[in-house]
Amino acid sequence: MQKKDRIEKTNAARLLDKAGISYELIPYEVDENDLAAGHIAAQLDEPLDQVFKTLVLSGDRTGYFVCVVPGGAEVDLKAAAKISGNKKCDLIHMKDLLPVTGYIRGGCSPVGMKKPFPTYFHSSALDFPYIYVSAGVRGLQFRISPADLIGYVKAVTADIIRQ
Repeated sequence: MQKKDRIEKTNAARLLDKAGISYELIPYEVDENDLAAGHIAAQLDEPLDQVFKTLVLSGDRTGYFVCVVPGGAEVDLKAAAKISGNKKCDLIHMKDLLPVTGYIRGGCSPVGMKKPFPTYFHSSALDFPYIYVSAGVRGLQFRISPADLIGYVKAVTADIIRQ
């Protein structure tokens, strides 16, 4: 491998290394005008349902929490509020993402946020031998066992997407 082809490890990757969790770092071409999971799935030649996006929400009772859902799905705010112990919740504003998590849009990983937040994965994650989630920067995904990832971030699985 040539030096220029070397993939730089992210902080999230170093945390998984330290925990002994196996994963693969998968680079993809970033399109600043299309940060959607569909673009990533197409780049990776993987089903959109297997490429998960990390969303940060704020609840009226518990504050910030994280939902990790399939790329083509939308989080069901009522279901997310209920599972997280809130009456209502909403996605946080884009301007708040970096200060709250340490990550930017398109590079938000469920691993290694500034502080651990309650995390909820859509239950379909466990239907796959591996899923893709952001490795903490745009242009890089983890290919990882959902059970290992869910266990590491101490997440709960639930049906949190709109049907």
